[in-house]
Amino acid sequence: MEKGGSFSSEKNPEEKVLEEHKNERKVVIPGEKIIESMDYLPGRNCFRDGNSIYSKRIGVVYYRGRVIDVVPLSGKYIPEVGDMVIGIVEEIQYSGWIVDINSPYKAFLPLSGVRGFIDPSKTDLSRIYGIGDVIYAKVFDVTPLKDVKISMKDLGTRKFENGRIIKVSPVKVPRIIGKQGSMINLIKEKTGCRISVGQNGVIWIQGEKENLAAKAIFEIEKNSQVSGLTDYISKLLSKE
Repeated sequence: MEKGGSFSSEKNPEEKVLEEHKNERKVVIPGEKIIESMDYLPGRNCFRDGNSIYSKRIGVVYYRGRVIDVVPLSGKYIPEVGDMVIGIVEEIQYSGWIVDINSPYKAFLPLSGVRGFIDPSKTDLSRIYGIGDVIYAKVFDVTPLKDVKISMKDLGTRKFENGRIIKVSPVKVPRIIGKQGSMINLIKEKTGCRISVGQNGVIWIQGEKENLAAKAIFEIEKNSQVSGLTDYISKLLSKE
């Protein structure tokens, strides 16, 4: 305790080391120990063994509060239940739609995954979702054989009528979104665009400054491991 009875705000050495560790964007390899602590939970591409958390992939360590993720340095999008994805309708079948979700695996949108009852014998399914339509959907089932099913029933799912579609590396999506949405919200605020980001690396942009928003997103993808990236993007958007 300091003079006057107040407690010192100085962090102890262990806290300082952890804070530096969290900010250094450490690159890890499969099986490498990230941290020895029961205070953190393993997130994407991580696992716990005893008191420690280890990486499953080659990638960069990110902290989301008390959750640790490893964002792979490269790789295709592999669907996981709960992911929000942007897909393009490729084929219409009697019981639903085949959708390209920018993955080695196609997704199936069944009639049961659409709001309201649909009788395919009385309804032209192309009037609901036609070939080439772009949709924002949620992955609700992935089998061990990678049969993927998506749904349009969740809040936020929709068909995009206008706007621009761009693609980025799926592994860079967490950096593009930022902590608690900070990075993507910065782009929305500075450009006035509406933006939806799919975990599969497909992004929808709509607004007068679509080109500027896309430029900022591609800059984040290219410089995802650079420190001070938020300030850099803010200055880029303010210039133009």
